[in-house]
Amino acid sequence: MPRVPSDDEGVASVRVSLARSGGTRRPCVRIPADDELGGRVESGTCESLAMAAGDVIRVAIDREEYYAPVTADGSGRLIRGAFDNRRLARDASEGENRLVAWLGANGREPGDSVVLDVVVPGELYGLRIPGERVVYEATRGPPSSLADIARDLDG
Repeated sequence: MPRVPSDDEGVASVRVSLARSGGTRRPCVRIPADDELGGRVESGTCESLAMAAGDVIRVAIDREEYYAPVTADGSGRLIRGAFDNRRLARDASEGENRLVAWLGANGREPGDSVVLDVVVPGELYGLRIPGERVVYEATRGPPSSLADIARDLDG
């Protein structure tokens, strides 16, 4: 497994905002539209975050990898939670929301920002506190045909 630091030239670091969405009081990560990335990319290059509402992406938080459903509201894309596996990410009523726990442990709330690192576009992203340096395990997911079979089996 290749280890990739957050300050590697191949990793795009994008400043993202925390917000509240819907009736929940929990913070969530507001994902900027691809045409709004210009002033938010802190290092590396990024023309597209390669994620859409309905995707389940892998997100590394504090050196642990979780699964996060990408959702949308009237203002754009959101990550409302990160969970231990894909099944829990699709049915968030069961699992512990690791994103909310991490934000709380770091004193982050709506209006604050965090950094979204694009480690493997469309597959693996990282979240970190601005100014921190982390190292990611840059693994690729299964080939799309295997991932499609797994999704079909999961329902």
